[in-house]
Amino acid sequence: MDVNKQIRMAVKTGKVEFGSKVALSSASLGKAKLLILASNCPVDFRENIVYDAEQSEVPVYVFQGSSLDLGALCEKPFPVASMVVREPGDSEVLKLAEKNNE
Repeated sequence: MDVNKQIRMAVKTGKVEFGSKVALSSASLGKAKLLILASNCPVDFRENIVYDAEQSEVPVYVFQGSSLDLGALCEKPFPVASMVVREPGDSEVLKLAEKNNE
């Protein structure tokens, strides 16, 4: 599966939000279908997000690129350290969670 293509498709056709604060609240409330973190997401945010996501059973996928790479992939003019997928749209991005657990 082309990870970049699926993330881009989710951004274009689904409901996606950006930012560590949004990811943290979504993780703690369980209001996300998938959380995507850049490989260089700040450690304190990453630990809190992952902990809350585990408690809420929200899958987390760590994107192999940096926040600049993830921002560019999402066609944003800023770095994206974390993003929340609320609805995948036409993408198969939720399969990343399954792949991550294998």
